[in-house]
Amino acid sequence: MLKLSLPIILASKSPRRHELLKLMGLDFSVELKDVDESFPTELSPAEIAVYIAEKKAWAFEGNPDAIVITADTIVAINGEILGKPADHAEAKSMLSKLSGSTHDVFTGVSINYNGKISSFYDRTAVSCRTINEEEIEYYINNFQPFDKAGSYGIQDWFGLTVVEKLTGSYTNVMGLPTEKLYQHLLKIS
Repeated sequence: MLKLSLPIILASKSPRRHELLKLMGLDFSVELKDVDESFPTELSPAEIAVYIAEKKAWAFEGNPDAIVITADTIVAINGEILGKPADHAEAKSMLSKLSGSTHDVFTGVSINYNGKISSFYDRTAVSCRTINEEEIEYYINNFQPFDKAGSYGIQDWFGLTVVEKLTGSYTNVMGLPTEKLYQHLLKIS
């Protein structure tokens, strides 16, 4: 069992990340800071996820009395980055691109501890069956995927009925690769 000497701050409003840390048996508080999530265009998808996670972690610079965990998840397909959709039309466009194809989900994680930031990422390949426009409309209207990278949640209707195969971490697709996070936290416990 993991025993940490300092409190944990999760710098995320994601209910999925909250749920995953609770399932890991960790006590934590949530603290948010506004961070510009722009990134240099020449970065690879993995580098983008880590870059944004690190920007979030640096916002907590000078907080030596806690372990701060930040994360950022992106979806990449055919070289295109799919973030969170701005509206219904963008969600529909993203889901149409994912239909009948395999895409990658990258989550960058940063741990701000004792004045240093340690970062890592995980990658999961996700294969989807072909879905029609009626299914896409049903999903958007009933599950409101506007707070999710790539416009879908692996833990909801889309993941249960559309995703055919995962290669890699399921929790990474949810937004926090808990297996890797646990190993990094063990190093500082």
